Amino acid sequence: MVAPTTSLSPPPARDLPRVIWSWALFDWANSAFTTLVVTFIYSTYFTQAMAPDEVTGTAWWSRAMALSAILIALLSPILGAAADRGGTSKRFLAIATGICVCGSTALAFIAPGMPHSALFALAIFVVANVAFEISMVFYNAFLPTITSSERIGRVSGYGWGLGYMGGLLCMVLALVGFVRPETPWFGISTVNGFNIRATNLLVAGWYLVFCLPLFLYVPDRKATATVRSFRETWTGLRRAFQDVVQYRVLVKFLIARLIYNDGLVTVFTFGGIYAAGTFGMTLSEVILFGIVLNVFSGLGAFALGFMDDRLGGKKTVLITLVALAAATLLAAWAPGKAWFWAAGILCGIFVGSNQSASRSLMGRLVPEKHQAEFFGFFEFSGKVTSFLGPALFGLATTLFGSQRAGMATVLVFFVVGGLLLGKVDEKAGMAAAQSG
Repeated sequence: MVAPTTSLSPPPARDLPRVIWSWALFDWANSAFTTLVVTFIYSTYFTQAMAPDEVTGTAWWSRAMALSAILIALLSPILGAAADRGGTSKRFLAIATGICVCGSTALAFIAPGMPHSALFALAIFVVANVAFEISMVFYNAFLPTITSSERIGRVSGYGWGLGYMGGLLCMVLALVGFVRPETPWFGISTVNGFNIRATNLLVAGWYLVFCLPLFLYVPDRKATATVRSFRETWTGLRRAFQDVVQYRVLVKFLIARLIYNDGLVTVFTFGGIYAAGTFGMTLSEVILFGIVLNVFSGLGAFALGFMDDRLGGKKTVLITLVALAAATLLAAWAPGKAWFWAAGILCGIFVGSNQSASRSLMGRLVPEKHQAEFFGFFEFSGKVTSFLGPALFGLATTLFGSQRAGMATVLVFFVVGGLLLGKVDEKAGMAAAQSG
């Protein structure tokens, strides 16, 4: 573990290749969790094998995601404030990463038929998912410290692009090594679906190994104050709330993201579940679908990162929201697999670039002295209402007895979020951040 720097330490040099790629490799590491556990493999397995039926499993999974979102929204600003004041972003990041790795490991050993297996699995998933999302507060806060504002769009794109490529490769390994073969690697048993659950062990190992370069080569952020007690942290958080409202453009952006990110959360949560439940895709087909989407998502994140630096984060995010709204309509209407594949590919191209451009836009709007604190609010805006998307998807699915109804609800979040983002003045926000 690298010791945290003090407020007297000089700021780290920016745009150093080893630092940038070590930082970006963390996206490669952690994407295995979102790709295999949250979106494609374990979520699909849970609804089909752990729950009584797919509709019930969809509802249960949506409630677990909603609970995760509430906990993340509550914890992110508090922990972000503590990390900023104490200069301990790496320490917080290491703890959150370790909890997520342990949680993913534990999921492999909870089998259907065990007493209260579904409840235990959901509880462990919630803990692991909260830890994963909390880690992103500290990880994202490094972005404006390692690169210049002129390159922040492409560097953010490097991270998201590597993330999708990492998720892709990990899912390919899961498919060829654990899911499809009659005799999985390492002699893993297929009895009671253990080979499917064992993909969680692959996730844990992948995450643990590829996160190491960040801890070795990325310098910790300097402290803004000395933290002696939880009371001081809480006081700092209240002060951060007072600070953030002074940056009106930033607040407008966070409100817009609060809405459109709900749509992204819902897509990630139910992408694999929707493919299996509505179009009858097998688990192998769902994994193949995820692999193709990750390819296009990675390419989109890389390519649009350069467009982000040229056009600005706001315009880039707006372009992606228009495309995502079109993809959602197509997915809800699709009469067969071919049209659904088309919708998925369109979504893949723009979903990664949306996340990347949102992160880089935040990096441009946040003042240097409040990076982890304000990125805590960035995570807060992504989670405080993100239970609405999954909850609405699950409610519509239950009421209408169709997952298509649930998918149609996603469109609302992209449209409303885009309209709110249109009112954000990016240049004025950047000027306020630089003067702050």
